[in-house]
Amino acid sequence: MHEVEGRGRHAFALFQAAHHAGPLIWILPPRARHLPMLRGLPEGVGQRLHVIRPITEIDLLWTVEEALRSPAVGLVIAEPSSQLSLTAGRRLQLAAETGQTTGVMLIREGQGSNAAETRWHCDPIAGADHDSTLHHWSLNKNKKGTTGS
Repeated sequence: MHEVEGRGRHAFALFQAAHHAGPLIWILPPRARHLPMLRGLPEGVGQRLHVIRPITEIDLLWTVEEALRSPAVGLVIAEPSSQLSLTAGRRLQLAAETGQTTGVMLIREGQGSNAAETRWHCDPIAGADHDSTLHHWSLNKNKKGTTGS
């Protein structure tokens, strides 16, 4: 399980989706205002993407856990509405290890869980030519090694 915060967190998730094989599960918060626009996604992502909108935050966590346990799933992206407890974060980490599935939690700043393997901060950078694809990604937490940008 990995966490991503910042204004570029959705772009980070899409980059991961493009680089993971197999079915992709995106679990939106209960009151999500926006859905991913399938035709605007990187090539091959829209055809493999399954969007789930649970009714409650508890349903969201259950759905994430079940998706992570499935070895058939390539990547699980989730957007919790509130900070994960240490217990919930640990359950998700164990589910990811069981299914050998990568999980990416798109969190609000300051809502990280101690159970996460890594935590990234991602922000878009306005280039000199106003290229909106540039991003600054900082690895702020890494249980297995170094951090940096």
